[in-house]
Amino acid sequence: MTADDATTLGGIGSRELAVAAALALAVVVATAAFPMIVDARAAYEIPVEQQSSAGDLADPTGDAWQSVETVDVPMSSSGAAVPGGSDAAVDSASVAAARTDERLYLRLSWSDASANTSTDSLRAFADSTAVQLPVSSEERPPIAMGSTDNRVNVWYWNGADGTESLLAGGAGSTTQIPESAVETNAAHSGDRWTVVFSRPLASDRANVTDIAPNEDVNAAFAVWQGANEERSGQKAVSEWYYLSLDPDDGGAPYETVLWALAGIAVVFTTFVTVEGIRRTRGE
Repeated sequence: MTADDATTLGGIGSRELAVAAALALAVVVATAAFPMIVDARAAYEIPVEQQSSAGDLADPTGDAWQSVETVDVPMSSSGAAVPGGSDAAVDSASVAAARTDERLYLRLSWSDASANTSTDSLRAFADSTAVQLPVSSEERPPIAMGSTDNRVNVWYWNGADGTESLLAGGAGSTTQIPESAVETNAAHSGDRWTVVFSRPLASDRANVTDIAPNEDVNAAFAVWQGANEERSGQKAVSEWYYLSLDPDDGGAPYETVLWALAGIAVVFTTFVTVEGIRRTRGE
């Protein structure tokens, strides 16, 4: 290549090369950004481990939980307009999930130095926890107990009164679901509560969450600490998370986009290079 050819290539192909460089830079930026997006998505994921049999999953301290990944879920005061609504004692809960072919198990654990299981006196309040699931998988409901047109199921355990399954369509609208299939087992050891919720995956009842074994399910969590006189709207709550039930779920969509961008950049750069060489040869 002569000096004139180099000048011609630089003059004729400068715009194309600049565009190629910009696209290449975009790929570099995407390469750095997409793992961050995947990580952000994973930050709200609660993996659900499939096990061949229930074993002792219903036991809060069962050995079957040793292999199940636990996710630390940050919690904050609900901010509800009730006395103490912005003053919750629990700032995080550990959540783990497992399933068999027929049943889902959710294990919640949180720090609490005292086991409050009595409401016998005027100022006695029991420790409690709850799991909130959308009735419909089509749309994520408002976090505060859903809405009239996007309801939620609430699995509720109370240290004094046991277990309830509730339907809610907005704050203050809870009603009890009769003959609930939700079961719980709880244990307090040292300075921690551990509660296991379980329920059959499938449900053919109206307004009861149907948990498909190959679809992710949104879930949110709440904890009441009795020693802090927490009850009703005074509680610690999480944001929406999702139970990762889909075995094919993960970062694949992001990787696909990334590789598509890289492919476009390679094709475009090749075209510009070939076109520049063709022009310098006078073709």
